[in-house]
Amino acid sequence: MDVSEVEKIQPLTNVGTAGHVDNGKSTLVLALTGIWTAYHSEELKRGVTLKLGYADCEILKCPNCPPPQCYTTNSLSPDYKCRYCGADLELIRKVSFVDVPGHEMLMATMLAGATLMDGAILVVDASRDEPLPQTREHFKALEIIGVRNLIVVQNKVDIAPEDKVKENYRRIREFLEGTWAENAPIIPISALHKVNIDVLVYAIEKLIPTPQRDYSRPFRMLIARSFDVNKPGTPPEKLMGGVIGGTILQGKLAIGDEIEIRPGIRVTKGGRPVYEPIFTEVISLKAGKVAVEEAYPGGLIGVGTTLDPSVTKADALIGNVAGKPGTLPPVWTTLRLEANLLERVVGTKEMMKVERIRVREPLMINVGTATTLGIVTHVRGDEVEIVLRKPICTEAGSRVAISRNIHGRWRLIGWGIIR
Repeated sequence: MDVSEVEKIQPLTNVGTAGHVDNGKSTLVLALTGIWTAYHSEELKRGVTLKLGYADCEILKCPNCPPPQCYTTNSLSPDYKCRYCGADLELIRKVSFVDVPGHEMLMATMLAGATLMDGAILVVDASRDEPLPQTREHFKALEIIGVRNLIVVQNKVDIAPEDKVKENYRRIREFLEGTWAENAPIIPISALHKVNIDVLVYAIEKLIPTPQRDYSRPFRMLIARSFDVNKPGTPPEKLMGGVIGGTILQGKLAIGDEIEIRPGIRVTKGGRPVYEPIFTEVISLKAGKVAVEEAYPGGLIGVGTTLDPSVTKADALIGNVAGKPGTLPPVWTTLRLEANLLERVVGTKEMMKVERIRVREPLMINVGTATTLGIVTHVRGDEVEIVLRKPICTEAGSRVAISRNIHGRWRLIGWGIIR
């Protein structure tokens, strides 16, 4: 299989956004892809991203012009002609963008989105006193989740005085110094007016390469969204099966394959709630709006199934893992973690010390696209045992993000390794 040919049809790389609310993350994705990701009615009404947003774009290159102006996207150049010399543009690859919410109340959604990212764009606001609280929190979340390819964009340079932009740049460079991302470029842009976007596209192409994937291993996919695509009033004989969306981690998926979904759905047995795995058949595959016969790791894929749409509606299967039957990791109802706590709470205006984890304390745990609450039942040194309200499916040795409720908000306080 020629990966370079596949990624001209299906995105094999996920690029995420991160940063404080109203810094222009969704506007930037719109400039790159032509798609406004905050399309749910409540998001449109409030003007903020509430759920994970997705959009694909084609990275194009002029064969004649020098970088960075030779780079563009199909949204910026819909006629596939170079705006400088008029030459036909070459398709380099397709990329998926994961647009996460910046609001402090939606940190769990951001953490779920971060697990899908091969690289990230940290969006800062040139007109504000950055780094703002959720800029700091998102930056730390990217580090904990393991994202290592970062580009910083200094947005809204069109509305800030030159001295403010320079001071903002200095503060961001100072913030990055000594961290995992100290060498990340800082690119000044205006997402609204599409200024310097070619420089950003060039940076994405050079700094966020398509990762090497293992196509020989059994299929496995993180579920990040699930839908009922049927409109109200659809006759029973015309109902379509439920749809799941997410990123394939390994292997490949083809129409006609049988898949298992774990932990699955909640049922009652003997008066007690338990989770049972689901088995279904793949009846369609979509990469963005393009129907495909096979899907490969990376990028965002929609999977049509034979599931009753009531099972998938309203994102009911977020956090589940899909895979080849019999190959999925164990389902955990109790976790024993080796916990690593941060020195300070990130995401709050005041710098607060992270206190030790206590028995009977509620914590929020994120692993993969799953978010669950748990109660601490045992603490011994760095070892913490947590009974989960909702089970998770993941490998032993997986890294999880740990958050604590502080003043009514879930704040990132550290991470743990499942033992």
